[in-house]
Amino acid sequence: MNEFDIIDLRLLDALQTDASLSNQDLAAKVAVSPATCLRRVKRLLDAGIIERRVALLSPDKLGAGLSALLEITLDRQGAEHLDAFEARAVQEAAVQQCWRVSPGPDFVLVVQVADMPAYHALTQRLLTQDANVRNIKAFFSVKRAKFDTRIGLPAP
Repeated sequence: MNEFDIIDLRLLDALQTDASLSNQDLAAKVAVSPATCLRRVKRLLDAGIIERRVALLSPDKLGAGLSALLEITLDRQGAEHLDAFEARAVQEAAVQQCWRVSPGPDFVLVVQVADMPAYHALTQRLLTQDANVRNIKAFFSVKRAKFDTRIGLPAP
């Protein structure tokens, strides 16, 4: 499914803004019938264009106010070593995003924890005990100027 018509693009745009809209409200917003809306959203879901619908929560209000970006370099970069680290990283609840990158470090992780002691505990569990982790470079957020999950959509 590579071609999108104007209705698909309107649906995707509306859902990126507010995925909690009822089918009735979404249909009205994009000017289609509720049945058409439901059928099209199901098609976008089935095609994997819409991966999932989630609620974005406030880390500060939930006691998870420390954000960090970690650059991780491994000693051995064989596929089995990269896969093993990745499998461990994605199992950690505090790891929000895990990116395998090149060139430079092997991984970039986005983590969200309560505070510095929680960060220290995470690094002990995930990084310090792994003999294959050569280098960790951490960047701590002092201000979140922008956070958006929207993807730019193609022109109709």
